[in-house]
Amino acid sequence: MQIALATSALSAAGGTRAGWAAGTALTQSDLLAFQPLGNVTLLHITDIHAQLMPLYFREPSINIGVGEVSGLPPHVTGKAFLERYGLEAGSADAYALSDVGFESLARDYGRVGGVDRLATMIKSVRAERPDNTLFLDGGDTWQGSYTSFQSQGADMVRVMNALGTDAMTAHWEFTYGADRVTELLEELAFPFLANNVRDTDWEEPVFDGIAYFERGGVKVGVIGQAFPYTPVANPRYKIPSWSFGIREEAVQMQVETAREEGAELVVLLSHNGFDVDRKLASRVQGIDVILTGHTHDALPEVVTVGKTLLVASGSHGKFLSRLDLDVRDGAVRGYRYKLMPVFSDVVTPDAEMAALVGEIRAPHAAELERVLGKTDSLLYRRGNFNGTFDDLICQALLQEREAEIALSPGFRWGATLLPGQDITVEDVHNVTSITYPAAYRTEMTGAFLKTVLEDVADNLFNPDPYYQQGGDMVRVGGLGYTIDPAAAAGERISDMTFLATGEPIEAGRSYWVAGWASVNEGTEGPPIWDVVAAYLQRQGTVNLAPNASVKVAGL
Repeated sequence: MQIALATSALSAAGGTRAGWAAGTALTQSDLLAFQPLGNVTLLHITDIHAQLMPLYFREPSINIGVGEVSGLPPHVTGKAFLERYGLEAGSADAYALSDVGFESLARDYGRVGGVDRLATMIKSVRAERPDNTLFLDGGDTWQGSYTSFQSQGADMVRVMNALGTDAMTAHWEFTYGADRVTELLEELAFPFLANNVRDTDWEEPVFDGIAYFERGGVKVGVIGQAFPYTPVANPRYKIPSWSFGIREEAVQMQVETAREEGAELVVLLSHNGFDVDRKLASRVQGIDVILTGHTHDALPEVVTVGKTLLVASGSHGKFLSRLDLDVRDGAVRGYRYKLMPVFSDVVTPDAEMAALVGEIRAPHAAELERVLGKTDSLLYRRGNFNGTFDDLICQALLQEREAEIALSPGFRWGATLLPGQDITVEDVHNVTSITYPAAYRTEMTGAFLKTVLEDVADNLFNPDPYYQQGGDMVRVGGLGYTIDPAAAAGERISDMTFLATGEPIEAGRSYWVAGWASVNEGTEGPPIWDVVAAYLQRQGTVNLAPNASVKVAGL
């Protein structure tokens, strides 16, 4: 029955997607169209990164999987992605889910996201299923914009309260520091779940690990799983007395406790990353649904691992996932799923949420709208090795910090700009807004630079998902290299080249390196957004040529 229901639902969704061709009069009703099933509806968003307003967001052209997950979703992109899911090139879903024809399709279909549009869609589902719907947020919610930085996350707490969120987990939230997180939790109107966070003194839970809800006559247990590598990927000094980790055994224990407490449906609200959750699902018994986050993957179908359903809902408020479940006799008997793109020009803004967003932004309006420059090329971030927005940041670091080599972190968050658009202060903050923004300038040897690249490559391409920390390769300016993702640790990087001379990087020579987002306490330098702003004001208009400095073996 489960297979039949799922296949039927996906076939129907596929037919709908194929009909949303460019120029078709797509409606809000089309986006929300869904044949209800069963007694529980899960709504899920994740990795919104504090984006209140509609935006453009290009999906990656390269997302390499290694080992057992090579070639499996989400490690399928471009035309191969369209073919795998039966999506018509030029369709609305092709625009939302792939990079194919992105620039022209963006002009056809417009922006995506916007919390006032999300509010409309969430309220619509709740009106249809008032006693059945559970709305869950996968984290990376409080960080990533000018207003979230200025309010230190308070703006997003207000917004998520207003959306009627039922529970959340976290990652970048912790970068505001333990004290600020504690303050914001006092304002939060729903559970903040992080089953895998312990205090370092007594190994006691810092946050609630599970919350229970009743929906459609079903007791639902929701377990929260915060990003396990937060103290490694982000500054340890922000959260000195909290420890993290995957804690597989703790997840299993919480699942068993939930069952003992009478939960008929167990949901893991996770910020592990897709491949980590896929492995976790194969090793922890009794999880019915994993709502996964962190790696920003958007998949139009559920991925099944044994009896566990994995849902990937994208990022930046671009999608709202709906999963209907038929839960009877303590088990999931069937499901129906739809990944609903939030096309901003199609969805009517919710008046109450629009008013709240306007109130949040009003004190900052002049600065948000201040124009720094203009782009003649597509500025995007996503992709394992290059992103033109990161190339721009690296150029700014090289020039403004008088460096020979630039390093920019492989963050996956950050909106896209189309050719011809102005670049505003808000746009720069959408790709740089963090609580440790100092743009450092220091000397590094060629040998140390290779170590940096090898370490990041192992974080991204380790064949064991439990050793992957998500994100993409560190972006480089003034430096070229070749990478073999399938090679052994320490042997993936070769042919490092100093682009200024075309000569090989010398292991024993020191180079002046500029970068930002150092996790080391006491890092000095101007905020990265000031560096980029100064560069843009000098340049006026920027045009980023295709970056050929990184060569990937096998591609």
